[in-house]
Amino acid sequence: MTTGIEEARIPLDPFVTDLDGESARLRAAGPLAAVELPGGVPVWAVTHHAEAKALLTDPRLVKDINVWGAWQRGEIPADWPLIGLANPGRSMLTVDGAEHRRLRTLVAQALTVRRVEHMRGRITELTDRLLDELPADGGVFDLKAAFAYPLPMYVVADLMGIEEARLPRLKVLFEKFFSTQTPPEEVVATLTELAGIMADTVAAKRAAPGDDLTSALILASENGDHLTDEEIVSTLQLMVAAGHETTISLIVNAVVNLSTHPEQRALVLSGRAEWSAVIEETLRWSTPTSHVLIRFATEDVPVGDRVIPAGDALIVSYGALGRDERAHGPTAGEFDITRDSPSRHISFGHGPHVCPGAALSRLEAAVALPALYARFPRLDLAVPASELRNKPVVTQNDLFELPVRTA
Repeated sequence: MTTGIEEARIPLDPFVTDLDGESARLRAAGPLAAVELPGGVPVWAVTHHAEAKALLTDPRLVKDINVWGAWQRGEIPADWPLIGLANPGRSMLTVDGAEHRRLRTLVAQALTVRRVEHMRGRITELTDRLLDELPADGGVFDLKAAFAYPLPMYVVADLMGIEEARLPRLKVLFEKFFSTQTPPEEVVATLTELAGIMADTVAAKRAAPGDDLTSALILASENGDHLTDEEIVSTLQLMVAAGHETTISLIVNAVVNLSTHPEQRALVLSGRAEWSAVIEETLRWSTPTSHVLIRFATEDVPVGDRVIPAGDALIVSYGALGRDERAHGPTAGEFDITRDSPSRHISFGHGPHVCPGAALSRLEAAVALPALYARFPRLDLAVPASELRNKPVVTQNDLFELPVRTA
């Protein structure tokens, strides 16, 4: 078996110039590939569906960064651009076992099926408002900036009780938070300001509670669930970050996929295919989250003919495993909303750390996409798909912009 991470590594492109090609190379090197994150940080990547499911439920892989040998040895600088994703503070994302269940349960109680469905009316209202503001004269505009970005940001602000006046600044900060190109001197300042905004929100909700998740977390801490202020702030930041980025990419990617597959767009617009199939196939084929950082091995973990040594780090390469032919058949590389098993992907995770906001993200897309095409049935890309550019974000399948025309 191959152990250690001294072998030739596949560098993840910090500019994300060819995500599909990179994912194919990772998949070909898998199921466990030695990769290098931007900044020269060596990690392992799981790139096949079955192995990912097994590792995502393996108790030998934990979220505690103190298990990471490179972190213990001081090899990961505090201004590493991805440090906010590798060490985002104490929340359900960074703990395991009983502590994870305690924190996750509180969030899950606020994101029940009933509560999520109750948000449909508000999502519909926001969707209609944004659609009313879009140009209908056939001119070119950026659908991401005008629609796909603000919708989930408004929704998550409502959910968490964040003032809308904060959203423009949060947009700037989260772009720096996710980017591999944030200058080192701005990394710590960005994390500090984000935490400050979340702490201000928590303080405001302590003074004037509302019907939102932040208030619910504060109430739980006061009723004996023992959440610390750090846990509430980190959970709030996690939910805002995850709650808007994934849905933005889901909406954007669905529009790109339908535009580049007009025969399938015709199927769904005529009612011969369901919007849910568009959503699930988009989640699989062009998953919003390309890589999830990071888990750490508490002991040697064999994967195929390789081993993740104790103290090494693992990322989950969803962009690679979403097109794994072993899981999705010989046509895994094709976008097909009519495939027989559209729900086998694990793009929202698997096991204890599966995304608690998955139902909300699906609901937002299920409201937004049919409403968008009902208003603009001739919606199409305004530039060739080959000209669309990904942002320098190794964790997200995220475009700079989406130029479209409505007629």
